[in-house]
Amino acid sequence: MTDPIADLGEDFVEAWPRIVRALAAYTGSLDEAQEYAAEAIARAVAQVGHRDGRGGADGSGPPALGSLAAWCTAVGKRAWIDDRRRAAVEQRHAQREAGELRSALAGSDADAGASVIEAPLADALDDRLALLFVACDPALTEQARLVLALRVVCGLDVARIAAHLGIQQSAAAARLTRAKHALAKARGRFRVPDAPERRVRLPVVLASVAGMFTVAHRDVLDPHDPLDDLGRQALSIADALVAEYPDDAEVRGLRAVIRLGLARRPGRLDADGVAVPLDEADRSRWDRRLIEAGLADAAAAADRGDGRFVLEAAIAGLHTSAPSFERTDWARVVGFYRALERVWGSPSVTAGRLAAELHRSLLAPASGERTATLRAIEAELHGLAAGPAPYAALDARFALADLAWRTGRREQAAVEYALLADLVPTEPVRRFCLARSAASPGRA
Repeated sequence: MTDPIADLGEDFVEAWPRIVRALAAYTGSLDEAQEYAAEAIARAVAQVGHRDGRGGADGSGPPALGSLAAWCTAVGKRAWIDDRRRAAVEQRHAQREAGELRSALAGSDADAGASVIEAPLADALDDRLALLFVACDPALTEQARLVLALRVVCGLDVARIAAHLGIQQSAAAARLTRAKHALAKARGRFRVPDAPERRVRLPVVLASVAGMFTVAHRDVLDPHDPLDDLGRQALSIADALVAEYPDDAEVRGLRAVIRLGLARRPGRLDADGVAVPLDEADRSRWDRRLIEAGLADAAAAADRGDGRFVLEAAIAGLHTSAPSFERTDWARVVGFYRALERVWGSPSVTAGRLAAELHRSLLAPASGERTATLRAIEAELHGLAAGPAPYAALDARFALADLAWRTGRREQAAVEYALLADLVPTEPVRRFCLARSAASPGRA
C-alpha cells in the first residue's frame, strides 16, 4: 500500500507553482501568495492521512491528490479573505471591507475546484516560468532576483540559498525580505510580464535554474524524497523553457548541462553510500537515455551559439561521452574552460579549469616540464583556496588534496581530507574524505 503523505510530496512539487501563481494573481502580492500557499499545503498534509477518498474544495475535507492545486488555492483564498476581514474589523472599517469581501466571495467560490485556478491564468505559460519571470524583475538587483527566484519558485530554503551565494543565513533572509518589498514597491500588484519583457529577463531566469541545479548537484547526491530532488525539478523547469524557447542556444545548453549531470548521478555513490570520485565512477551505471538526450541538446546548442551554457554543455558532454577518466579529452576540456572564463569568468570556473589542467598534467609522462606545470597549478589552487568565494575555495581544496593523494604525498593528503570532512555539507562526501584520511599509512 502506498503512503498518502509520500504521494502528496510528489503532488506538492507539481502543484506549488500553480498555487502560488493563482494566489498571487488573486491577492496581488507574491509575498502573500507564498504565505497562504504554504498554509494551505500544511492543511493538506495534516488532513491527507484522514482522507475519505472524496475530498472537496470547501476546506472541510482533505483533497483528492489529483486536485491538490485547486483545493489548496481555494483554501488559501479563504484564509486570505478571513485575514482581511479580521484586519478590517480591527481597523474599524468593517462595513466597507465586508462589501468588498462579499463581492470577492460571490465571484470566486462558485466553482472553487476549477475557476479559482483558471480565471487568473489567461496565458498558457508554465506556472513555474511565470513565477520565475516575475521574480527576475529588472527593478531588482541581480542578487535579489536570484534569491527571490530560488526561494519562491524553486523552493530552496534560506540555508541552501545562503550556502549557494556564500553568505550568512541572516543576510540571505534579509535579502529575500528586501527583494519582496522592492518588487511590491516597484510593480504594485502581481503581474506576469508579457513576451517581450520575458525575453529581456531570460538570462537571469537561466542563471536561477542553473543555481538550483548547482545546489542539487552539490548537496543532494542521492535524493529519495521528491521534495528534495531539486535536480529533477530543475530539469522539469528546463523542459518548460525549451518548450517556450526551442531555438535558443543558451536554453538548450542549460538543459544539456542538467540532463548530463543527472545522467551521471547513479554512479556518484558506492554500495555503502559513500561518494565516489569521477576517476573511480562505474560508468556502466550512468543513464544512457539521459546521456543521449543531453548530448543532442549540447550539439543543438553548439550549432546556435557560444555563450555560457553552450560552453558548459560542451564540457559536460566531453566528461560524459568519454569511455573512461583516463581517455577523457582533457586538452579540449581545458580549452572550453578557458573560453568559458572569457565569456563568464568566475572563481568556480577557474577552479574547474585548474582541476582539468591538473588531470591532464598528471596523466602526461613524467618530465621536468610536467613538474613545473604541476607546481604552477598548485600555486594557483592555493590562491583560490584562500579566496572569498566559498564554492571555488572548496573545489580548490579538493583539487589540492587530490593532487597530494595522486602524487604519493599521502600524509599531506590525509591532513587535507580530514580538514575537508569538517567543511563539506553532505554526509556521503564527508565519509569519502574520512576514508581517504584514514587510508594514509601513518593513520592506519
